[in-house]
Amino acid sequence: MPFAKLPCQSIALAIVLASSLAACGLNRSKEPPPPLGERYGADDTYSRSYAVAPVPACEAARRAFLGQGYVIGKMTPEAVEAVKNFQPESDVHTQLKVLATCVPRSGGGSIVFINAVQDRYALKSQSNSASVGVNMLGSVSLPLPMGGSNANLVRVGSNTVQNQDFYRRLFDRVAFYLPGTPVDAPPPPEPEGPPDPVTQGQQAPTGPNPPGG
Repeated sequence: MPFAKLPCQSIALAIVLASSLAACGLNRSKEPPPPLGERYGADDTYSRSYAVAPVPACEAARRAFLGQGYVIGKMTPEAVEAVKNFQPESDVHTQLKVLATCVPRSGGGSIVFINAVQDRYALKSQSNSASVGVNMLGSVSLPLPMGGSNANLVRVGSNTVQNQDFYRRLFDRVAFYLPGTPVDAPPPPEPEGPPDPVTQGQQAPTGPNPPGG
């Protein structure tokens, strides 16, 4: 008995459907890349556990900030916010804002989370006398008279610090000020500059900035 001949259109449609199903399976196996490299790994860059309650842990964080030249902005028994200023170049200003949050840990002790944000400002001259301006990032520029013209510090970049060595040094400083630390224990090394250098492609002039704490 002769086999029934399938129309050419049916064969072509079957091939297209098979190709589509294969492509769907291939795309389903590939996960899209995380935004800006955020993978939510299990590292401990931004947190440390200590064998003291949250209140003395945050007090140790406050002393660590003060010992590094930070200005304390806001403080509660379980949170500390501090600011420090750098000037890596004559016309570049960097402001580092850090926030320490201390929470109880199950079984005793506490976990201290520290997050740092680095804002960069560049000095820009203007011929007019506008007193206040708002740039694209939403920060207010500051008028500074320079020879007959106005110069404004304008924010040109902002990033969450991801330098692991910076956080390691900062947490070491917190541990140094915890209750029970020996009085003659040597403190961790001092920082040398802003934690993250200005990346290529940003508007501010750049120079080599060594990692600091």
